[in-house]
Amino acid sequence: MVSHPKHTVEKIGGTSMSRVHELRDTLFIGDRKGAEIYGRIFVVSAFSGITNLLLEHKKTGESGVYARFANADNDHGWLEALDTVATAMVAAHEKVLEHPADLAQAASFVKDRIDGSRNCLIDLGRLCSYGHFRLSDHMLAMREMLSGLGEAHSAFVTTLMLNRSGVDARFVDLSGWRDEGHPDLDQRLTEGLTGIDLTTEMPIVTGYAQCTEGLMKEFDRGYSEVTFSRLAALTGASEAIIHKEFHLSSADPNLVGQDAVRKLGHTNYDVADQLSNMGMEAIHPKAAKVLRQNEIPLRVTNAFEPNDPGTLIDDKPAQTPRVEIVTGLDIIALELFEQDMVGVKGYDAAILEVLTRHEVRIISKVSNANTITHYVDSSLKVMRRVEKDLNKIYPAAKVSARPLAMASVIGRDLHGLSALSRGLNAIAASGREALGATQGPRNVDVLFILERDDLKPVITALHGEFVSATQPSIQSAA
Repeated sequence: MVSHPKHTVEKIGGTSMSRVHELRDTLFIGDRKGAEIYGRIFVVSAFSGITNLLLEHKKTGESGVYARFANADNDHGWLEALDTVATAMVAAHEKVLEHPADLAQAASFVKDRIDGSRNCLIDLGRLCSYGHFRLSDHMLAMREMLSGLGEAHSAFVTTLMLNRSGVDARFVDLSGWRDEGHPDLDQRLTEGLTGIDLTTEMPIVTGYAQCTEGLMKEFDRGYSEVTFSRLAALTGASEAIIHKEFHLSSADPNLVGQDAVRKLGHTNYDVADQLSNMGMEAIHPKAAKVLRQNEIPLRVTNAFEPNDPGTLIDDKPAQTPRVEIVTGLDIIALELFEQDMVGVKGYDAAILEVLTRHEVRIISKVSNANTITHYVDSSLKVMRRVEKDLNKIYPAAKVSARPLAMASVIGRDLHGLSALSRGLNAIAASGREALGATQGPRNVDVLFILERDDLKPVITALHGEFVSATQPSIQSAA
């Protein structure tokens, strides 16, 4: 495996990738000269919007190639969707590349991958027209193949762009395209980087890695961060860096104002886990686990401010208690009330089994003598099915699912801040009401339950209470 005493592994997200030509003159090269350019491995996501077209839209659920193929009664829908992907890929690289030769190579790359995928799906459809073969047995492999197209395209295009600018960049395709082998993830990464000298070459690596574990089976679209973190661990990186289009800040600047937020600067993996629980991932929790266990610090930067050190995430405790971030999300409160529950042990085991079966993510839970309430991240459609199952198990219980919201103040150390009482007072002063609130004894977060319409103004109120616009960011470690 490739190693370098001071190398870093760095990931660029999809939104930033769509401006990768801007990053050429800042992040990739900037003021660096000669050997200073190298010692860095870049893991790239697909250009913005491409994975949505290949799979399904992450927010709206609008069907892409995968969803249309899975649900189609005929070929027309998914074929048209695949043509749309090809058009979008070409538009993306035409925005980035300038030289005619590079544009021709990129167009040829897209044609090869799209034609190959089209033929593969046609053959799969024919195969599954026979009774001995079931399309459902191949759906995960098809999803992985389609997803890998986006990262392979962006990595190839980025390599062309950097080569044209005098950087010795190497395209590292981990997608398994036309590969007859079946390596595990570590083998795939090791083989991909074999023969690369980090002192003189810059690997541009696909965020998707085809392997026997099947990254999408467990991580779905969070796979690129798993590839990124495992690569950092395998190569013994001195630091893992995620480049986003914004800083990791004390709140969403669109809610509380750009002038009010402050960059975190320094926090730890505990806070990163709480953010992930609130749907605001700095990094996928499984990826964070790999970095934490291998004692590799993570840095989150603004890709377009290359001279700013961003926010360092490690295992160090806070020097002083403080609220570091205020965030929130829409939730559903699943409440089960039964008078005869009191004194019965393990009463909620069946509730957890039903929620697990319906793949409902639990954010928090509260209970008393005869009521158990789970705060979950799900849709009302799914929760109706959960209610139906629970009514069968507990016919005497009253089961309800109610749309609500949850706001949270988070910090490495909240001891002595009276965050619960101050938060409740701030909410009341804003003219809103907290329907519930909880704070654990570890003092890393406080949760406030609200009506959905109150979430945004409450986040603003809590941020105003705990984070001053003039308060400096926590200085990042060098």
